[in-house]
Amino acid sequence: MRPKIIAGKIYHVLNRGVDKRPIFLEDKDYLRFIHDLYEFNDQNPINNGFYHFQTQYNVVGLRYIGANTTTNRRPRKFLVEILAFCLMKNHYHLMVIPKTDRALALFMKRLNQGYTRYFNEKNERSGVLFQGKYKAVEVNREAHFIHLPYYIHCNPLDYSAPNWRKREIKDYKKVFASLTNWRWSSFPDYIGQKNFPSVTQRDFLLKFFDGPEEYKKSMIAWLKDMDFDAIADIALE
Repeated sequence: MRPKIIAGKIYHVLNRGVDKRPIFLEDKDYLRFIHDLYEFNDQNPINNGFYHFQTQYNVVGLRYIGANTTTNRRPRKFLVEILAFCLMKNHYHLMVIPKTDRALALFMKRLNQGYTRYFNEKNERSGVLFQGKYKAVEVNREAHFIHLPYYIHCNPLDYSAPNWRKREIKDYKKVFASLTNWRWSSFPDYIGQKNFPSVTQRDFLLKFFDGPEEYKKSMIAWLKDMDFDAIADIALE
């Protein structure tokens, strides 16, 4: 059951593929979803006409391609502040602050329906893609707020160090490199490596964590000291 959504509160949002099936089959799928995170985060009406995006812009940000361009389209009016995100093969995590009480529901409806339409047309399938609408939990304790960005950004370790939640990590340098190289996350942007900077609003968290360099240093410290049980109730796994 999702909590009542209140503007200005912080929420951890998760959705996964139905029956835990993969929702991203290739790089193009990840790029499309990240494009949708950017494009659908707008209180202005969304252009329902045909549009596409060019993958060569993925390093420096996303560029709208279609009837409008980044130079003549009106400025976005965010539905939510996307503080952090991470895409996994069969699910995704978001850390968001909705701008209005109804903003999160609208954003998630656009995001899930838009990506499902893309995925189904691309793969010549029909039916639901996601396991329900989405899960959400309010981040209302300071300890949760401190831990959640690290936890979201560490999810890709499920592929390279599957026992990381038990602190069974042997090579922290290798682990950090794997996080940096996972492109489908806001982590590279948080440590000062431009990846998809247009998607997230990072000032709030970076101020709290004292900037990119400190966030980079504190990630390894968090992995060494992390107690997963302390955040199990907001992990949504």
